[in-house]
Amino acid sequence: MKLALQHVSSSSAGCFFFFLTKIFGFPPWTRVSFVITSLGVKRCRKLPSSPASPSARSLPALRAVESQTRVGLIPHQPPPLPARLPPHRPRAGRCQPPARIVTRAPLEISQRDNGYGCDEKRGSDYKLPTGRGVEEKFLEVARKKKAVQQFKMITTVVLGEQALMGARMLRMPNCLLKLTRVVLSHKLRALFILTFKFMSFASIMLYWRITEDPKGRGQVYSLPVEIRCAHSVPPSPRAIAGGPPPPPGDVFFVETSERTNPSYLFTCSVESAARTHPGTRVVVLMKGLANGNASLPNHWGFSLLSCFPNVEIQPLDLPELFSGTPLAKWYLQAQRRWEPYFLPILSDACRIAIMWKFGGIYLDTDFIVLRNLKNLTNVLGTQSKYVLNGAFLSFKPKHKFMELCMQDFVENYNSWIWGHQGPQLLTRVFKKWCSIRSLRSSTSCKGVSALPREAFYPIRWQDWKKYFEVVSSSELHKLLKNTYAVHVWNKLSQGTRLEVTSQALLAQLHSNFCPATYNIMKKDCERQ
Repeated sequence: MKLALQHVSSSSAGCFFFFLTKIFGFPPWTRVSFVITSLGVKRCRKLPSSPASPSARSLPALRAVESQTRVGLIPHQPPPLPARLPPHRPRAGRCQPPARIVTRAPLEISQRDNGYGCDEKRGSDYKLPTGRGVEEKFLEVARKKKAVQQFKMITTVVLGEQALMGARMLRMPNCLLKLTRVVLSHKLRALFILTFKFMSFASIMLYWRITEDPKGRGQVYSLPVEIRCAHSVPPSPRAIAGGPPPPPGDVFFVETSERTNPSYLFTCSVESAARTHPGTRVVVLMKGLANGNASLPNHWGFSLLSCFPNVEIQPLDLPELFSGTPLAKWYLQAQRRWEPYFLPILSDACRIAIMWKFGGIYLDTDFIVLRNLKNLTNVLGTQSKYVLNGAFLSFKPKHKFMELCMQDFVENYNSWIWGHQGPQLLTRVFKKWCSIRSLRSSTSCKGVSALPREAFYPIRWQDWKKYFEVVSSSELHKLLKNTYAVHVWNKLSQGTRLEVTSQALLAQLHSNFCPATYNIMKKDCERQ
């Protein structure tokens, strides 16, 4: 305790203790006690360590030293007695505290003395007694008092050591007790913080559970199936004769994970794009193939897609893709740290880099294409009234809008918010591009258009279960009347069992727009 008093700064102790108790939520009376204690420390430190004479100390200072001596903070050092106690007379009239009070024996002070040498009841002057007998009596009282104070000091040290040992033994329960008190005193605040932490942890764990590599899960679509190219496969782009040439630009699909076992939906997406764009090259970029493998893995999905002459499956070279763009530096830094949503953010970066470098059409691997998309240029889709979505993009190469997207990607980067680098990024840039505050104000400006939700997202992500519900042919036609491609929301629907031979909406989409994939699905279903 003595060492603590020597090292605590007297000027900042009060503020430090006050804010410390305010942060940890101690009661107000505790804050006041801390401030008073710190002020007491400041006052004690200002007292002279070895005064020249008792008259150099005021009565409050002597009382402070006396109180500290009792608790064992300062060893008892009785002041030297003067040769003779000089008399003291206060000012005539009102009783006022003198500038300096002469030391006197504590037992000789009248009970009615107010501490300034005046009788509190009558208001008359109080004269200190003088004489040789008084000095001897004062010395005797001082000796007794010294003995009592030494006993108290020894007792205080022993009790302090015992209390310290007990505190060390009960340190953990006291910490838990304090934590419990703080939580109980701030119930709503603590409940909100705990709920937020739990939801954040649960969302990250759920995301990694969904996006982890499903190797070893025994998926049925990874079974070897004999593939025979159907006669309904569209001809090669070179074989098309007559008619206007197709607009320049390819259709791109990107797989940013290490997976090399395409799912049913992945294969259906590429097949539907290849069928609806027979004169256009459909490029599938896969990060898992970027290890120098000369041949594709032995999987039924690659065998099926190889039947389409306009489909090309290539490795995804990320450093080469990001070179010459503002995303190159970001990618080098992102590889050195852990991020909870790195794969979707990497996919967001790839699509805007592809659109800026090569142009054409980008599609997520959970799209089922219904119509030809080549007549759409500098277009993206609206997910809701407030947010755009980049699952479909169609732009010319080196377009200024995509350049602004890459700049915003780097300048406002935040990897801890889902969609911040994807839909929210496109929404921010589009509002700046059109100088609007809401998407309701404008859906087309400066050559860039945002198509309505029915064009690519006829079913909202909140209603993704409708894809597994039975619908009639008339209802399906009415629902997809103004739709170019259907986004299936694979992040939510993945793992849900689909009755292949039923009239579910998703089963009908497979049957109508990717028949080769649908036939394999039926064979696997019959085999089970």
